[in-house]
Amino acid sequence: MEYQIPEKMKALVLFGPNDVRLVEKPVPKPGPGEVLVRVAACGICGTDVKIITKGMPKMPPYGEFTFGHEWAGTVVALGETVDEFKVGDRVAIEAHKGCGRCENCIDGKYTACLNYGRLDKGHRAAGMTVDGGFAEYAVQHVNSVYKIPDNISFNEATYVTTAGCALYAIDKSGGYIAGDTVLVIGPGPIGLSVVQGARALGAEKIILMGTREDRLAKGRQLGATHTINIREVADPVAEVMAITGGKGAERVFECGGNSQAFEYGIKSTKKGGVMVLVSFYKEPVTANLDYVVMNQISLLTVRGEGNQNCKRALSLMAQGKIDAKPIMTHAFPLEEFHKGLDYFVNRKDGAMKVVINP
Repeated sequence: MEYQIPEKMKALVLFGPNDVRLVEKPVPKPGPGEVLVRVAACGICGTDVKIITKGMPKMPPYGEFTFGHEWAGTVVALGETVDEFKVGDRVAIEAHKGCGRCENCIDGKYTACLNYGRLDKGHRAAGMTVDGGFAEYAVQHVNSVYKIPDNISFNEATYVTTAGCALYAIDKSGGYIAGDTVLVIGPGPIGLSVVQGARALGAEKIILMGTREDRLAKGRQLGATHTINIREVADPVAEVMAITGGKGAERVFECGGNSQAFEYGIKSTKKGGVMVLVSFYKEPVTANLDYVVMNQISLLTVRGEGNQNCKRALSLMAQGKIDAKPIMTHAFPLEEFHKGLDYFVNRKDGAMKVVINP
């Protein structure tokens, strides 16, 4: 199979804060260990909004940078040494490709690579430190590319990074959660992914806490056994305690990203239990850490989709144990990116995950 690859392509380029333009730029060429992908779909993420509005450390210069880190497509060309894939393969990517040489990468913690942003050392973060997927073509190193099972569409495949982040959080919490009670705070795409992962891995009770009834209802559809709308109850922590017989949840996943969610999380964690911080926090958090110490609660963090959890996510999706369809709510062509971004940011028409199809 051979593809006719053009010299130029359409791509979104960030020219400054809140200045995204659709332009023509050269089609990239794959280097050693890389594949060139004809992008079929790229999801919009909250990190993209941060990049658009405020920029990001180590990103390429304004006027050149194409963002987008949740993408999938078809391999159309191979770089030198690549025999892991062939032209025509349907693939999805994970954003982070560690340098492969620092202590953290050797330990498998490549999303915490000590050479973050050092292209000369081999680090790459698609759509963050190098060009990403809001374009007709993109290159990616084979370390962070996965073949898509036949029963998963390109749009669904963009979800593997979101699901991979959720599975990484479960992984970091100890992994073996069969029979446990899990509390998820924040019913956004990541939180709903944690719900699905917990269900797939055998959690007994899955409590989902949030403020939006439509998203809580979607959580029940996806596996939450209990939901708590914090706007409708006097004491959300007391609700958790009632569900758990006064013990609290063995594992809490904080996906809300604010002080209130953090406080609810630690107060809802069982003594000796674990709370994993999955969110990015927009502001400093004030909380009663004395409570954490007195109750021997372990606070853990994750960044991104490390430890090959995108591969696990694809497998669970192929098995039907994680379903992207209820979360992938809208799709727009590349020319309508700004409309898609508006839907995503303002949650228009119940928007959750919005996909752009170049």
